[in-house]
Amino acid sequence: MRAPTACKTISALGLAALMTACASSPPQAAAPLSVAGTVVDQPAAGPAAAAPMQPVTLASHDWELVSMTDRHGRADTRWRLPGQRPPRLHFEGGRLSVHNLCNVVSSGYQVQGNTMLLMPGAATKRACAEPELMELEQRMALYLGGPAGYELRSNAGGTPLLVLLFGDSTRWELVGTATPQTRYGGPGERVFLEVAPQRVPCGNPLMPAAQCLSVRELRFADNGVRQGAGQWQPFYGEIDGYTHEPGMRNVLRLTRYQLKQPVPADAASQAYVLDMVVESERLR
Repeated sequence: MRAPTACKTISALGLAALMTACASSPPQAAAPLSVAGTVVDQPAAGPAAAAPMQPVTLASHDWELVSMTDRHGRADTRWRLPGQRPPRLHFEGGRLSVHNLCNVVSSGYQVQGNTMLLMPGAATKRACAEPELMELEQRMALYLGGPAGYELRSNAGGTPLLVLLFGDSTRWELVGTATPQTRYGGPGERVFLEVAPQRVPCGNPLMPAAQCLSVRELRFADNGVRQGAGQWQPFYGEIDGYTHEPGMRNVLRLTRYQLKQPVPADAASQAYVLDMVVESERLR
């Protein structure tokens, strides 16, 4: 392999540290909202009504920010950054993590009635060149260090909606998308794949010019020390949430799900979903 160019290699394994305290104090406790925390709209009564919807929970969906208003009720659009995906909240195992910022910000949480108790959290240590993204990360982290009223409901189109109301009346609205665990019907397996900088030929008679990612599986100890690596091989298909940039070598932390009924019969029996990019390196 050619020598890497002089560029930064980013590793997130073991790089969690307490968030730097902001100059201002976190918002005070919010008044509870009026709707209970695990409620979805029920279908209309009558002979043509559909089967009742399964309850939507915080952990069953990922939540993408669609609206933010300040303490005066005015629209705050500073979270909309050109070329940047909206912030996304993920709830799992008593922890809330925020993605699509400069770093992954995480916080513990507990639910008491209509109130979500958020605890000061941690973030990966990645320096970003975009000051607006860093500023957004700091503002969101400040709010995720205290309590918030919350409400789960459906919007007019039936899409799950999460509303967070903070102590200073700042309000976030987020739409829900079913998590992979919800979509695939069960928990997945944590795996690490190293992705080579360039795709490789992986054609067949029907697709002779096909190009696939070249990957190998990595094994890490609980303390983040690398223990071994498998053989390089073509990866047929794509990784959900990952876009490959030619010339970049990446180590990915993924969740692998077993598909119960692959369709068609010769389709892949497993699905891979990106959890985070652990390491990146640009090669010549």
